[in-house]
Amino acid sequence: MSNIKGKLIALGGGDDDVLLKLIRSEICDIHSHIEVIATATTEPVESGNAYKEAFEELGCSNVRFMHIDEANAADTTDHIERISKAGVIFFTGGDQVRLASFLNSTKLLEIMRRRFREEEIIISGTSAGAAIMSDCMIYDGYGHYSLIKGEMKTTHGCAFIKNVFIDTHFAERGRFGRLAHAVAHDPEYIGIGLSEETGIIISEGNQVEVFGPGVVTVIDASNTRFSNTREVEENEPIAVEHLIMHLLVKDYRYYLKERLFQPLTQTMPKEEAGNVALPEK
Repeated sequence: MSNIKGKLIALGGGDDDVLLKLIRSEICDIHSHIEVIATATTEPVESGNAYKEAFEELGCSNVRFMHIDEANAADTTDHIERISKAGVIFFTGGDQVRLASFLNSTKLLEIMRRRFREEEIIISGTSAGAAIMSDCMIYDGYGHYSLIKGEMKTTHGCAFIKNVFIDTHFAERGRFGRLAHAVAHDPEYIGIGLSEETGIIISEGNQVEVFGPGVVTVIDASNTRFSNTREVEENEPIAVEHLIMHLLVKDYRYYLKERLFQPLTQTMPKEEAGNVALPEK
């Protein structure tokens, strides 16, 4: 996990000015090649061009919209050439299942993943564009119903990182239940809930820092003493003992591998690394 050279920047949705400005500052070079992918929305041309203009207004001079949908395949020669040169890939909001379905099993996504592992590229997105970043993503589950077996649903994401659920619009849409359910069912995963206008930067595939004015919720089920999520019948409520929750804000960080919360001013002790034993499923 620590060998990953790329950086993930994910926003929980809502007003995304803070995300675009952060990407601009992280790029440093205004001539960096930015590719906008708006496949998650049913109006990708309008959305893609709007984000292209937004980046250009910030001074970015090399921004392009990559049109991928029912009528425009992902694996074209032009797309592959462009994605091989991109310094930033930005995914817009919309429907994360739609977005993942058009990218998964494509050569284009394979190139993105390889470059993310091996190069200092930025993978960024808001809302659905943030939810697809891990290998598994939540796509359904509403309010208290999400604590009923069968109501919370997951599917394959785009797998830039693994063993993390990234949920968006977290506080605003009452999504604590579905994120808690997801990690209780799969305790090797860590749940990260992003409020609107608030996001995370994940460096080296491990170190999580917050940007924006809000709170990021982290849910850890690795020390759960009891969970009936695999045994209980469909349409029955789940029971879980000893979930751990952290509230992460700016100036604090969280290490995914070590499951460690700390202020930015503190250095992680070397003995912390690799000492966390996860429960068997």
